[in-house]
Amino acid sequence: MANLWDEVLEQLRGEVAGEDYRRWFSATSYASDAGDLLSVWVPSQGVGRLLETQYTDAIRRALEALGRAGTSVRFVVAGYDDEDEDDF
Repeated sequence: MANLWDEVLEQLRGEVAGEDYRRWFSATSYASDAGDLLSVWVPSQGVGRLLETQYTDAIRRALEALGRAGTSVRFVVAGYDDEDEDDF
């Protein structure tokens, strides 16, 4: 069974240019779904920032199409979480 992020990716596949989709979305993966917050693993903070700044509208449209309007997306760097912040 597909998770919400996989469903969002399917929606985006038809909207985002092939090379851009491969470059920015292929290394992302589902982390968790808390109902109103979808967490997605990204390989770096730079990728997370780019997705937030360049693709927010497309992601929002995909969520709306899936019946999840109002769901926020949080990009989390794989291998790093809030508990690790104190280590830096």
